[in-house]
Amino acid sequence: MNEMGLKSAEEHSEPNLLHTSVVNLNVGGHRFCTTLSTLRKYPDSKLAEWFGAPSKLLRDGQGHYFLDRDGSHFGAVLEFLRSDRIPTENLQQVHKEAVHYNITALSKRLEESPLLFGELVGRKQFLARVPHYKENIEVLTRIARAEAVASRHSSIMICVLRTQEDLGCYDNAISSLDSTTRNKESVVTFGPWNAAPSAKDLLDCIRKDIESQGYTVHIQPHVMEKNFLSRSYNFFYTLTFTWW
Repeated sequence: MNEMGLKSAEEHSEPNLLHTSVVNLNVGGHRFCTTLSTLRKYPDSKLAEWFGAPSKLLRDGQGHYFLDRDGSHFGAVLEFLRSDRIPTENLQQVHKEAVHYNITALSKRLEESPLLFGELVGRKQFLARVPHYKENIEVLTRIARAEAVASRHSSIMICVLRTQEDLGCYDNAISSLDSTTRNKESVVTFGPWNAAPSAKDLLDCIRKDIESQGYTVHIQPHVMEKNFLSRSYNFFYTLTFTWW
C-alpha cells in the first residue's frame, strides 16, 4: 500500500465516530462499509473496544479506519456480525480471525462444526495423550534440516509404540534393526498413548503437522532385513523430507 497517509482518528477532519452510524474500513487493503452498531455487537470483542469513544484508530488517505491485518477473511466475520450467518468455506482461517478479534460467539460456533471439532478438539485431545509429541516434531525437523546439506532428500527413522506391550519390546526391536539404523540416537520414538486412535492416525498427524511448516513429507514402513532367527517388528517407519 503506497503512501496511504495514515492519521489518527482524532487528527482527522471528519466527524467524530460517535456522531456517525456508518463506518468505512480498510482492513489490510480490503475495503468494507458497515455500521457502528454492527462493529459493537459483542461488547467484549476487540472491535467494540476499538470503535468505542474516543477511537484512536488510524485512518488511510480516504478517511477509512485502518486495521493493520490481512482482511481476506474479514468479510465472513462482518457477515456474522450482521446476520449471525456462519461461513461454509475457509473455516480454519475465519476461526483464526474470530479468535483474534475476540468474537467468542463466532469462534465457539465454528468449533462446533464437524471439520473444526475434529481438528481443534478431537485431534488436540488425542495428541495431548502422546508423550512429548510436540518436542518430537521439533526434533524431526531439526535433524532433517541438518542432514539436508547438498542433498534433495533427508530421511529419519521413527518408531511408533502404540501400547505398553509395544514399549516392553522396544529394546529387542532396536536390536533387530540393521547396523546402519541401530543407534537409538538416530530413532525418534512416539508413544505409547492411552487413546483410541491407531498408529496410522498418529502418522497422519505427524505428516500433517510437518507439512504445515512448509515441508514435503513422505512416510513409509521401514523394510527390515529378513532374519529367520529373530522376530520382525512393525514399529518402524522412514520419514523422508524432500527439499527441492
